[in-house]
Amino acid sequence: MPSKITTTLSAIAAATSLSTALPAQAAEVLPQSQSVKNVVLVHGAFADGSGWKGVYDNLTKRGYRVTIVQNPLTSLADDVAATKRALERQDGPVILVGHSWGGTVITEAGIDPQVAGLVYVSALSPDAGETTAQQYEGFAPASEFVIETTKDGFGYVSPAKFKVGFAHDVSDAEAAFMSGSQVPINMSAFGTKLKNAAWRSKPSWAVIANEDKAFDQAMLIHMAERIGARITKVSASHALFMTQPAVISDTIDQAAKAASAKKQ
Repeated sequence: MPSKITTTLSAIAAATSLSTALPAQAAEVLPQSQSVKNVVLVHGAFADGSGWKGVYDNLTKRGYRVTIVQNPLTSLADDVAATKRALERQDGPVILVGHSWGGTVITEAGIDPQVAGLVYVSALSPDAGETTAQQYEGFAPASEFVIETTKDGFGYVSPAKFKVGFAHDVSDAEAAFMSGSQVPINMSAFGTKLKNAAWRSKPSWAVIANEDKAFDQAMLIHMAERIGARITKVSASHALFMTQPAVISDTIDQAAKAASAKKQ
């Protein structure tokens, strides 16, 4: 028994030593002159922060410090509060990233002085005084993205339409798991007016999925152009935050380097 305990403790000590060494090695990837090394990722509706795993792995290997927000999806105010808590934990300037509904969240929360730039990943970007729902006006409806609403006003993506509407570029098994584990959003959040629009004072980037079925393509392009974002397009579904980690990470890296150069 004692030998087993000793072995276990040795293994833990070795793992701890390795985990503390790895970030130091990875941090060398970023130039010392780069001031923006923090990234905060905000997920959208019907998902949670675990979908950012590929982006997290990619960015941390480059030396970035990455924090993932877990939105309660109970109201805009609650999601903004969760994002602000993450921002308060940062030790320097941040690139704030939002997917889908997360775009509305970063638009409101991004006025924080720590935020050096915004990245919208097939994301919504209302103006101050606008609601999220207003962004859909004048554009074609997303007929393959079907939301079912519960008696208490929370929305889920229809299981029957989940893969075709949300994530057609993942396997059937992955889509089934994503559908079964989705996090519902309080639909009233889409009717909440924003008080702030961070994109009016912060530089913005946008990654748009060309095969996104949650939004009309014209709507995504209109929103990105209105905020003056630097636009990257990629062949992907609405789940591009999971399926295109390299493209999204490259865009975040570009945003961080551009923001750092601006600060010099």
